[in-house]
Amino acid sequence: MDDSLSRREFLGAAAAGGALLAGQLGARRLMGAEAEAEGWPPLPPVKIYKVYVGRTGGIYLSRPKAEIAKFNEYLGKLEGKLGVVKFIGGEVVPPADVAKVVANLAGADGVLLFHLSGHGGGAPKKAMDRIIDVGLPTAVFSQPFSGHGWMYFPGWRKAGKKVVVLPTSDWSEIDRVVALMRVPAHLAQTRLLAVGRAKGTAAACDPKQIKERLGAEMVLVNNNRIIAAHKAVDLKTAEAEAERYWISQAKKIVEPSREQIINSARLYLAVKDLMIKEKAQAITSSHCMGKPAKGCLTFSKLNDLGLVGACEGDVDSTLTMLMFQYAFGVPGFISDPVIDTSRNALIHFHCTSATKMDGPDGKRHPFTIRTQSDSERGVSLDVEMRIGQVVTCAKFINLDTMLISTGKIIDVTHDELGCRTQFWTEVADAESMFHNWGAGVLKGGVMTLLHRVVFYGDRLQDIKNLGVLMGFKVVEEG
Repeated sequence: MDDSLSRREFLGAAAAGGALLAGQLGARRLMGAEAEAEGWPPLPPVKIYKVYVGRTGGIYLSRPKAEIAKFNEYLGKLEGKLGVVKFIGGEVVPPADVAKVVANLAGADGVLLFHLSGHGGGAPKKAMDRIIDVGLPTAVFSQPFSGHGWMYFPGWRKAGKKVVVLPTSDWSEIDRVVALMRVPAHLAQTRLLAVGRAKGTAAACDPKQIKERLGAEMVLVNNNRIIAAHKAVDLKTAEAEAERYWISQAKKIVEPSREQIINSARLYLAVKDLMIKEKAQAITSSHCMGKPAKGCLTFSKLNDLGLVGACEGDVDSTLTMLMFQYAFGVPGFISDPVIDTSRNALIHFHCTSATKMDGPDGKRHPFTIRTQSDSERGVSLDVEMRIGQVVTCAKFINLDTMLISTGKIIDVTHDELGCRTQFWTEVADAESMFHNWGAGVLKGGVMTLLHRVVFYGDRLQDIKNLGVLMGFKVVEEG
C-alpha cells in the first residue's frame, strides 16, 4: 500500500485542518453559557442543506470520491463549533435526481453546494441553477481544479440571485458563509421589545415592515411595565447581582453610590425577566435615561451575554446589532461619533458599552463605573477598548441598506466633554467621511443621522456577502 500523499490530497488536508483554527476568527457561537444559565432558551438550529454536484471517480478524477467524506467530516466539526447549525441532505448530483433535491429543500434555511467537477456550462451548472432558483440563501464552494464551469458562476450574482460563490482552497470560507446564513434564519425567529417610542428610519419603526422584510417581530412595550417589574425585583437579589457583576469587577467607581449601582442591577433583573417571559432576544428603550434607572448597565450586561440591548429606542441600530451578533457572535457599541481630520480619525463615544467586545466567551475589558455624562446622574460605564484593534462601523437603515466603514483603534481617552466610553479610530479618509456622512441615503432626526454601531473585526467582505444572501444594499461611507 502506498502511504504517500498526492499534492492535491496534502493541500486538501492542510486546508481542512487549518481552517478550523482560522474559522474561529470569523464564526463564533452566539449566546454565552451564562445567558442560558440565566434562563434564555437558545434559538433552534439553522438548517443548511448540503448538495454535492458533479461526477466523481473514473475519468472524473478532478474530485475523488474520498473528498466527499472529508467534507462531511469537516461539516460535522463545524456543527459542533457553531452550535446552532445543522447540516441536512447530502445528495450527490448525479446520480441523484435534482428535481427530488429541490423538493427536499422545503424547511431548509440555506443551501451549501459543493462544486465537485464540471468542464463547462453542462449538467452540473444546470443542476445548480435549479437549486439556486429556489431562492434560499445559497453558497457554492468551488475549489481549484474543479473544472472550467467556474467561468459561468459570476452570472448568478449579476442576475440578482441570492448566491455567494467561494472560488478558494481555504475551507474556513465555508465557516464564514455558513455563519452568515444564521442571520436571516434567526432574524425570522427574533422578538424585539421596543420600550416607549420606536425611533429611527420610518421603515425600521414599522412593526409590519420589519415582519415582512426580515421576519422579526417588534413588540411595543409601555415603560410603566418596566417600572412595575423593577419594583417587583427582590432588593437582596439585586444587591448580589450588583456586587458580583459590577462592584467587585470594576477598575474604579467614581461618582455613583453603592445604592445607585444596586438600583441599576435591579433594572437589569427586571428587564431579564421580561425578555425571558416575552421570548425576546433584543430590547431598545426610548426611556433609557429616565425612570426607573438609566439603562447603561442593563444594556451592557445583555450585550455581554450575547443578546442585544440598545439605547434611545434606536431600532436601526438594534437590528444592526442583531445581524452582527447572529453572524459573528460579537456585540456592538452604539456611538455618537465626531470627526477629527487632523488625526484622520472618527471618534466614538457613548455612556454604555459591552465589556466583552470579543463576544460572550471573551474576557472583560477594564471598566470604570461613572455617572451618565449629559445628566451627571445615574450609573454608566467607561470601558477601555483595545488599542490596535481593527473595527467595523455600520448601520442597517431603511430595512434595505447597510452603511459601513472600517478603521483601527488608535487611542482611548477620558475627555469630560464627551460621553464616558471614548476611543479614536483611524479611518481611510476622515475628510471624505465628514462630507459624505450618511452617503446621501440616510435621512431623519439627530439620533437617526448620528448613531453608528462599532464592532470588533474587519467585517466588510462578510457583510457584502450577507447583503447578497439577504438582498440588501451595502454602501461604504467615506
